[in-house]
Amino acid sequence: MSEVYRTDAGGRAVRERYRAVLERWPVPAERVRLNTRAGETFVLVSGPVDGPPVVALHGSGGNATTWMADITTWAPHLRVYAVDVIGEPGLSAAVRPELGSAANAEWLDDVLDGLGVDSPAVLGMSLGGWLAVDYASRRPSRVSRLALLAPGGVGRRRYGWVLRALPFFALGAWGRRRVVRIVTGVELGAVASSIGETFGEFKPRTDIPVFPDDVLERLTMPVLAVVGDRDAMIDSAMTARRLAALVPHADVRVVPGGHLLLGQADAVLGFLR
Repeated sequence: MSEVYRTDAGGRAVRERYRAVLERWPVPAERVRLNTRAGETFVLVSGPVDGPPVVALHGSGGNATTWMADITTWAPHLRVYAVDVIGEPGLSAAVRPELGSAANAEWLDDVLDGLGVDSPAVLGMSLGGWLAVDYASRRPSRVSRLALLAPGGVGRRRYGWVLRALPFFALGAWGRRRVVRIVTGVELGAVASSIGETFGEFKPRTDIPVFPDDVLERLTMPVLAVVGDRDAMIDSAMTARRLAALVPHADVRVVPGGHLLLGQADAVLGFLR
């Protein structure tokens, strides 16, 4: 059985739903498939060819459509490469290199080389934030700017949400919507149903390590980090404290919100332009 999906049929259903949502991508986009040492990687490319390049890495359980609400703000100004992270419910290879090994950075080396971008800005959310920090700490010359939204691996993971969500796991689609609300901290309406359906078939990572101090101290490029003050998944206060202490040049912002931070498109654009 796949380490990504509970069943093969469920994986096919998740990918078909994703393909249908991709048809509603709100700006012109190119669909690119790259060969990497970790397998095929899917990238959705939007924005002007001569715009500042930005590689966007979504969180666990996500894919390129994570950025659907933001791309209309970014695409007139930035060349956005929305990458389907390997081992997640997108169209990239269903493999998961060990977090903390060099393999994830090597995969991103191949992605950047395949896209023909040398030193882009990197934007990461949650698990994507972990991957972005890992890459920037290993390849500082290849990352011009680093934007992090509720990044994993800086503050400790929280598990209290599991006790709150546990009664809802057995309550079908309605219960899954309630779990999504608890995890994200946002009322997502119909989108919550789609997320709940994905997590009904998808097996999220449980092995996201916390970075030691010396890794964070290697982030010498400009850094923007935005965390929510009510994040159920990650200790956002610890995230803000560690970044302020270990990356003193970083712009660290604590905003009202949970783990899924909405309404940050303008802040990200201002930093990345």
